[in-house]
Amino acid sequence: MNTENLDHEEVNKFDELAAKWWDMEGEFRPLHQINPLRVGFIKDRCQLNGTKILDVGCGGGILAEALGSLGANVTGIDASENTIGVAKSHSKTVGSDVKFLQNTIEEFRSSNPNERFDVITCLEMLEHVPSPGNIIKICSEMLNDNGDIFFSTINRNPRSYVFAILGAEYILNLLPKGTHDYEKFIKPSELAKWIREAGLATKETIGLSYNPITGNYWLGKDIQVNYMVHAKKDVD
Repeated sequence: MNTENLDHEEVNKFDELAAKWWDMEGEFRPLHQINPLRVGFIKDRCQLNGTKILDVGCGGGILAEALGSLGANVTGIDASENTIGVAKSHSKTVGSDVKFLQNTIEEFRSSNPNERFDVITCLEMLEHVPSPGNIIKICSEMLNDNGDIFFSTINRNPRSYVFAILGAEYILNLLPKGTHDYEKFIKPSELAKWIREAGLATKETIGLSYNPITGNYWLGKDIQVNYMVHAKKDVD
């Protein structure tokens, strides 16, 4: 396996949690709760039916399956062998047509040098790799002209540390302890720079917020903790 842009501790961490991906009340419950918001954001900004989509860092397939159910032709890749095994198993159980592969984006591009996609999604993944900018660059190279690309990650500031690590992992137990490393969080300005350097143009940035009292998530202007970016291939 190509390990140039891979953190083995991160991969092992998700290998150990793989069996819990589809437990709606387990460690990945927040991903199930926010998935309708993520899917809605993507669906409102690009065509999905018949669209060729690559989901990078697909995990257990929560997003990929949802996009596939809307008529998209989806390929999901992830570096974790156990996680991809779960994705394949669940996909088969529910009759999904999503194709899942154990690959890094570097490996996938090397094996499929001429493959291009209309839409690429890379959600909650960039903060888990040594070189996020390289992931974005390769994604851009695999995106069709005028294609759409979506990233989501966590801002790096005192508030995000309190909410995303202390709150989510240690107080509210929304995520397993150790899920995130604060030093790997990404400021919007850093993500914007990598997007520009990859020949992409940012179209929209939106925040994801959470109310611990009501348990509700919503999209809005607050990008201080979790946020999502929609960009397009800049062909001008």
